[in-house]
Amino acid sequence: MAEVTLEGVSKVYGEDVVAVRDISLDIRDGEFVVLVGPSGCGKSTVLRMIAGLEEITSGKVFIGNEVVNDLPPRDRDVAMVFQNYALYPHMTVRENMGFALKLRKMDRAEIARKVEEVARILSIESFLDRKPRALSGGQRQRVALGRAIVREPQAFLMDEPLSNLDAKLRVQMRTEISKLHNRIGTTTIYVTHDQTEAMTMADRIVILKDGVVQQVARPQEMYEQPATVFVAGFIGSPAMNFMRARLEPANGGLNAAFGRTRIPLSYEELESYAGKELVLGIRPEHMEDAGLVGDVAAGADAPNTIEIEPQIIESMGSEKYVYFELPKSQTAHLDSVEKTTGEGAEGARATDDFGDMMVARVSAESAVRRGEAMLLAVDPSRIHLFDAGTGEAIIKPSPAGS
Repeated sequence: MAEVTLEGVSKVYGEDVVAVRDISLDIRDGEFVVLVGPSGCGKSTVLRMIAGLEEITSGKVFIGNEVVNDLPPRDRDVAMVFQNYALYPHMTVRENMGFALKLRKMDRAEIARKVEEVARILSIESFLDRKPRALSGGQRQRVALGRAIVREPQAFLMDEPLSNLDAKLRVQMRTEISKLHNRIGTTTIYVTHDQTEAMTMADRIVILKDGVVQQVARPQEMYEQPATVFVAGFIGSPAMNFMRARLEPANGGLNAAFGRTRIPLSYEELESYAGKELVLGIRPEHMEDAGLVGDVAAGADAPNTIEIEPQIIESMGSEKYVYFELPKSQTAHLDSVEKTTGEGAEGARATDDFGDMMVARVSAESAVRRGEAMLLAVDPSRIHLFDAGTGEAIIKPSPAGS
């Protein structure tokens, strides 16, 4: 095992196509780090530069204490697991898993011992004499993992290894990979576009956008204290809702105001923003049916409430997703935010008067009905405020329970 360090690493194609820009990152020995972001953000390019499959334009990559920029892939002592498994179709599972050891001219008995030991860990010992075409997608991915594990490399590099699996199998394999890492403890760098994989598997998450690192943090910290609008909108499902809010003086403090909604704020950091427009973010789970919140005053003008007209209601059993729209003048339509809504939102169309579809996650006990006006209560301690110009966080809520 080893640390993996990137110092000012960039990748430029041609003269001006910048895929990765000046990334510096320290990945600790035994750490499970997930690189996540939308398609084209540069995450796979970073992984391929570490593996030696892409030439580095500038900067340095260290594996352990050694600079590996000029080392060929075979000499970097890393094992890569690909999205398409990359198994040899004419070889059995046993032969696929032991092939790299055979190239090292390892003793046959030792190869057999290692392959059988790893096969037991991955529960594929009964498939050792089958060929890949006789295996399911999940079994093939286990073989690909096994082939990497038997090499006992300094680091595992995984490039969207679960993308070809169905939803149920992806969940199962996420758990298996996490268990495997806990057992083996090899430094792992994992690339995905799926924020759920990132949140559930990572020790730390690295979010990229347009080849630039937006934030590096532990999953819960990134969820509760996103550094930018982009991070806030990318992490969390359903995604955070964004409104255009203006800070208004009120009772010796400030209110975040949009439409008829007023949210009292007491942050001293906001004094310089008085009278200015900000982007206010509210996660769906930080809104509730006001009728179920005992200390919320009645009426559309009550503080910390939003009056909405539900357009779609999804009952999930333990909770309900309430989809609604606000006038365009109140919504923050930001190109840097990739909104991820539930499938039920597809049937609703934004009109010329309304902005993006928003969602609240309310209790299953809510009597909400489609088309009937209701009040949503907002938890003022959980709102996020961002600079409307830079997209950077101004106020990061304190972690839950602190």
